Amino acid sequence: MSELPRHDAFVQATPLDACQSIGWVFAIAGSSSRVLIDRAAVSGIAGHPDPVVAAAGQMGSQIKMRVGGSWLIANVRALQLEDAAGTTIAADIDFLGEGDEERLTGKLYSFRRGVTRYPMPGCEVFPVTTADLRQIYAAMDRAHIEIGTVYPTTDVRAALYVDAMLGKHFALVGSTGTGKSTAAALILHRICDLAPQGHIVMIDPHGEYAAAFGNNGAIFDVSNLQMPYWLMNFEEHCEVFLTTSGSQRQIDGDILAKCLLMAKAKSRLGQEIPKLTVDAPIPYLLSDLTSLISLEMGKMDRAGDTAPYLRLKTKIDEIKADPRYGFMFSGMLVADTMAEFLRRIFRLPGEGKPISIVDVSGVPSDITAVVVAMLSRMTFDYAIWARGEAQRPILLVCEEAHRYIPSGRETDSAVGRILGRIAKEGRKYGVSLGLITQRPSDLAEGVLSQCGTIISMRLNNDRDQAFVRAAMPEGARGFLDSIPALRNREGIVCGEGVAIPIRVAFDALAEAKRPASDDPLFSQLWRDVGGEEAIIGRVIKRWRSQGK
Repeated sequence: MSELPRHDAFVQATPLDACQSIGWVFAIAGSSSRVLIDRAAVSGIAGHPDPVVAAAGQMGSQIKMRVGGSWLIANVRALQLEDAAGTTIAADIDFLGEGDEERLTGKLYSFRRGVTRYPMPGCEVFPVTTADLRQIYAAMDRAHIEIGTVYPTTDVRAALYVDAMLGKHFALVGSTGTGKSTAAALILHRICDLAPQGHIVMIDPHGEYAAAFGNNGAIFDVSNLQMPYWLMNFEEHCEVFLTTSGSQRQIDGDILAKCLLMAKAKSRLGQEIPKLTVDAPIPYLLSDLTSLISLEMGKMDRAGDTAPYLRLKTKIDEIKADPRYGFMFSGMLVADTMAEFLRRIFRLPGEGKPISIVDVSGVPSDITAVVVAMLSRMTFDYAIWARGEAQRPILLVCEEAHRYIPSGRETDSAVGRILGRIAKEGRKYGVSLGLITQRPSDLAEGVLSQCGTIISMRLNNDRDQAFVRAAMPEGARGFLDSIPALRNREGIVCGEGVAIPIRVAFDALAEAKRPASDDPLFSQLWRDVGGEEAIIGRVIKRWRSQGK
């Protein structure tokens, strides 16, 4: 290989000079290009008091180039030695954006995403400074929340643009134990502080978040949710009441549809609606439904024809008698409480508590998916039917999202279908979706790519890393390589919610605002002894009474 040209700037470089050139552009190819970095120049600034300058040239760091009256900012994605002597390093870079150059001082200002003019080969490369990062990550006058500090600085604040993040959905991913729940609580707390009259619904499958939002949220669980069964649409009724599959399920479903429509038509509200459908949220009595099923069964000539009716009637009676389903199938929930239910769950008005935490950990496992489907569908349906009203956008946050929108089976359940539909169409109607998951590769294909902002904490699994990498924009590739090396409470943020991709160290949350998701300290807790008999007695009592 021929000898590369040496720039005088390298030879004359003085240590700790942030204004010196550290390399030059070697090749330009659209978003991804290559620069050559002088090892001596990089070594000369390694001890610089500015940690951003000191990190210049390292993988994941930023560099800048002067093109006309602008500074181009690029991210270093990959490094390798360019010559046998080890004096030059080749770096693959991704362009992030550009800012104007102040003529007198040479400082960067007015940063924006995208590149107008690319540099020519031979253009000098300079280290980015903390002052540059402040301009790059400045939130300016856009509505934003601050969630932490930009790595490797200690004082440059990382901001998320709320309107852009919520307008095009967001996802928070990370392996167990990386601080994912605390990061989610931090983001939601900051949104609540910014918009105390907001409308946020969070589905909490483990009962973690009630402890975090006791002061600024409304907490719902099986003891006070009071979700009327008649709010279910026909598809959700089928998931609860039908026990068969294949052709038998079709027969059972036809019977249920006929009897359900008649039960709704018997009610006062049902009689007022000229063209009543089986999906309309009309109060009806479960006893009316079972009576109608018995009535239809009596019209059958042969005993064999009564089997579908008996199956339906038995399942409905079983659910009515089971106290675990009382939060939804109680006889007290027949009155028309739809307006009150929507007001409570969607925080209309918020009264300073803009977030509803719906704890579904106490819901029987066989209908958990139906409850989540109902809440998700009602959020979407409300937004559709409220189009002519003053808009009240709603944020729906789904923890453990891979449980409800599993890969390859997204159309097999009501909850998978409605969450998939919200991901595709929700923003048209003012419904934002926030997905939190520890296994992004188990999410339905396409759902993660619908999220305009992705916040990735450490992912230990190769499949998960590849899945997130495929969903992120090209300019973030250099950041993605550091996902396996992230510390706890650190994340990569890219997409619509940030000016350019960033690595962020999340702020610490006060104890009272953290979710109850801390890992047990085995070494300490296993030293505690005494009172085991009383503990077992209390546990068994709660177990047998199912928490009642």
